[in-house]
Amino acid sequence: MAWIAIDAGTTVIKAIAFSDTGKELALARASTELLRPHKDYSEQNPLDVWRSVVSVVRQVVERCAEPITGIVSTAQGDGCWLVDSHGNPVRNAILWNDGRAHKIIERWHKEGIIDHAFGISGSASYAGLPNAILSWLSQHEPQTLVQARWVLTCNGWLFSRMTGRSIADLSDASNPFCDVKKRCYSDELLKLFGLERYMEKLPPISQADDLIATLTPTAAQQMGIPIGTPVLMAPYDIVTTAIGCGVNTSTQACVILGTTICTETILPTIDLDQSASGTTIALEDGQFLRAMPTLTGCEALRWGSKLLANDDQQQLQRFAQSACISKENPFFLPYLSSAGERAPFLEPKASGSFHNLSFHSSPSQICHALYEGLTFVIRECLERTSDSTLQDVRVSGGGANSDLWCQMIADVIGVNVIRPGSAEHGARGAFLWARTATSQTDSSLHLETEASTFTPRAHENDTFTTRYKTWLSLRDSASSQWRVLRGDR
Repeated sequence: MAWIAIDAGTTVIKAIAFSDTGKELALARASTELLRPHKDYSEQNPLDVWRSVVSVVRQVVERCAEPITGIVSTAQGDGCWLVDSHGNPVRNAILWNDGRAHKIIERWHKEGIIDHAFGISGSASYAGLPNAILSWLSQHEPQTLVQARWVLTCNGWLFSRMTGRSIADLSDASNPFCDVKKRCYSDELLKLFGLERYMEKLPPISQADDLIATLTPTAAQQMGIPIGTPVLMAPYDIVTTAIGCGVNTSTQACVILGTTICTETILPTIDLDQSASGTTIALEDGQFLRAMPTLTGCEALRWGSKLLANDDQQQLQRFAQSACISKENPFFLPYLSSAGERAPFLEPKASGSFHNLSFHSSPSQICHALYEGLTFVIRECLERTSDSTLQDVRVSGGGANSDLWCQMIADVIGVNVIRPGSAEHGARGAFLWARTATSQTDSSLHLETEASTFTPRAHENDTFTTRYKTWLSLRDSASSQWRVLRGDR
């Protein structure tokens, strides 16, 4: 007997078959296309995403000798996936890293709306959230919203396609319309954003028992799985990744090194009396997941490899590895997104820059600065969210395959960095969640035990700490010029 776990990321969709005891039986991946019709836009065709999901699921079914007894899905969060009353898309999905609504965010920021909303939701609004996107659509595509019946996320879209039901789980619903402590939609938040008229388009928030449905005949035929197979909607990907990495206490953290860099810590309580930043997700057990998902992640390394390493990321890493750490090294502020930055601070005008360059700066030093700048962001994010002393940090995502980066994170943060043995932590976390949701957790469950541990080195930690303080100072100085440099985009 086997479960299929679907993980629909922003650029790659995966399906994995797990045995009842958690052993990986089969895996398939497919790349997805990002559409950028404008420099600030980031979209996907929902039907193309669905076709990719069907493709990887069929591949897994063909490779797995065990009968499929259940499907569970997780996916990228935020964004806006609009469907009509029949469950069909009314336009391309607008993704979490879309920047078209940046002026709306700037206005809300100036008017104090974002800080006010944070006191209810525990999350800072940014351009890729449904509130900003709906506001933009109401101004530029009002007919689209007339056609739309439901405002879904990617995971909501997949669940709707598989089961015919349009619902939201608590993690997806937490930001931006949810009172994070009451764990329900907030009329006050909708009113703050001027979106009260769209309350009826928000899908009902379902608890674990209601997040189970059955596969429709159409979806069953497409996927090659029996009609009526149970389908579960797991929390969205950053939550299931933390589960899959084994993070379950406030002394542990998870860092996703992917399209976004996202630090995550689990907190028993949440302080809403602070500056708006990051995302707070209400968990079903009464705890909270405090996340700092940046707008610039591994894409900065891809950008750097095109400029410095003939579009070869392995060459970029080799350059960086050959650099010596010294006070003469350049500094890099990695704020490259057209939407600015959302974590660990909110600034729609944030922009990237190099500092301390000279004729003596080598390609290896500049490549090293790329990794270092991203790692300093990780340290700052963790300092903003953790309310206790960290014992270890678990890493996930494509960037976690780099020994260089994992060791640098350990040296910069000063705690052990653990890279779990299983590569697909989001899918594994979804499977583990499904086992719990269906009351099947037992001692026979096979948990990954193989892991690589990177231990911080004292001398490097001292050097990086000195450079980190300088980097923060440079960032604070540069931030005063961001609005001048980016002007009225």
